[in-house]
Amino acid sequence: MNIAPKRPHFRHPARLTFATAAASLLAACSTTLPSLPALSQDRGDGMTAELGPGEDPTYADLVTFALEAELVATVQIDEAIAFSQERAPNVPANRVRLYIESLTQNLLTAPRGVGESLVFVTETDREADGDAPDWEERNFVIFADMSMTQPNAVQLISSRAMFPSGPILQERVRRVLRQIAAADAPPPITGVRDVISVPGNLAGESETQMFVETTTGAPVSLTVIRRPGRAPEWGVSLGEIVDVSARPPEPETLAWFRFACFLPETLADGAFLQNDAESRRRAREDYAFVREQLGPCERRYS
Repeated sequence: MNIAPKRPHFRHPARLTFATAAASLLAACSTTLPSLPALSQDRGDGMTAELGPGEDPTYADLVTFALEAELVATVQIDEAIAFSQERAPNVPANRVRLYIESLTQNLLTAPRGVGESLVFVTETDREADGDAPDWEERNFVIFADMSMTQPNAVQLISSRAMFPSGPILQERVRRVLRQIAAADAPPPITGVRDVISVPGNLAGESETQMFVETTTGAPVSLTVIRRPGRAPEWGVSLGEIVDVSARPPEPETLAWFRFACFLPETLADGAFLQNDAESRRRAREDYAFVREQLGPCERRYS
């Protein structure tokens, strides 16, 4: 949904005073606010200059925030008002708490409609001169929950859950939201069980199957096949039938996120269907291979 602002600087006709609005919003949206790097001028590609190359939000960051948030939106900051030290005594001197009034630019997902303006509270680093950063008329993607008591207020799920908005970041977020909303989206993983590894007829040949527990009980399994003189092959089966031709999940997909970020580090002793040491050794080796192939679940903000 695209909502065009009626004028460059929106002022709600029934606007409360800052002190009243901020106090009300803090009461509705009280939270512990972790660190957020200072955000500089948008370069136009969804990144920020001082975050540096490779410090933009990772795929795991975006999925984590999108799964946790009720509302994801692009907003333009209309006004950012700094809390006084007296009103924010627990904020370090090099940081500042801000009461934000913003214009809704694009509502990407929400449980209900929202108005032209959204207000929220966040924290960030002060500029080198000690002033609060100038965010007015800048666009951000925010991940937030909606206030139960204030109709136009939201609570960021973390003060790190807002990023300067550009076309690349917006498309990444939209892609994540489409993946989450897909009918065949893989469920969250809770563990691994019923692990079995059997040797083949040739030396160095084997097949290992591992059944993955999920929050929905949907059948999910991992298979690793080894053949002499060939690299190990592995894949994920989403269904009752174990597919020996299954492929690994593609990077930056929800299936990859579920496995890379939530598979246990090692197989528990109670996960095996076999008691012999060689079968367990082979299964543990194959499980470590799968985790290595998935790669790290890199997070920078979530």
